[in-house]
Amino acid sequence: MLPSIIKTFETQLNISTVSAHCDIPCKIYDPSTAIIAALSVVRIIDIMKETSNNSSLPPLEQTNTLMRCISRKEEEAEKVKHEIRIIWGDYFKAPQFESHPDAHEIAHQIMLKSSACKQGADRTDAEQLLNLVNKFAEIFWTTKNIKSERKVCPYPPELPVVYPSL
Repeated sequence: MLPSIIKTFETQLNISTVSAHCDIPCKIYDPSTAIIAALSVVRIIDIMKETSNNSSLPPLEQTNTLMRCISRKEEEAEKVKHEIRIIWGDYFKAPQFESHPDAHEIAHQIMLKSSACKQGADRTDAEQLLNLVNKFAEIFWTTKNIKSERKVCPYPPELPVVYPSL
């Protein structure tokens, strides 16, 4: 019912329909959110292992921490997928794909590895996810003619991540 009321107002007030070609203002893309999410997946898996190995925690506290970690791990792995899909789908066009034909495969591998991280708690999967996101970030910055470098992040899990050299 509401859509028909809106359509009536649009027609009576002669309001033009407009649309945008992307989700966010043009040229505002950055893979850093995906990198932070991938790092979070690694860190959360570390916390899950630490919690599982901590026999001094009461069982209810241990279960509570593990359940909260599982929920956050799922959210962060999904965030990786979301952020990469936006950049891959909205930013990458023919010129970027021509200069980086492996971008499709890397994006697909990120989707698969993110799903593996949601399904399990293998730190190796999470590290591989971060590595794939780093590769994607390097390609992204190259398309912007910005050099990038890998540096160890200054917080746990202290793994190498891609930063633009600004």
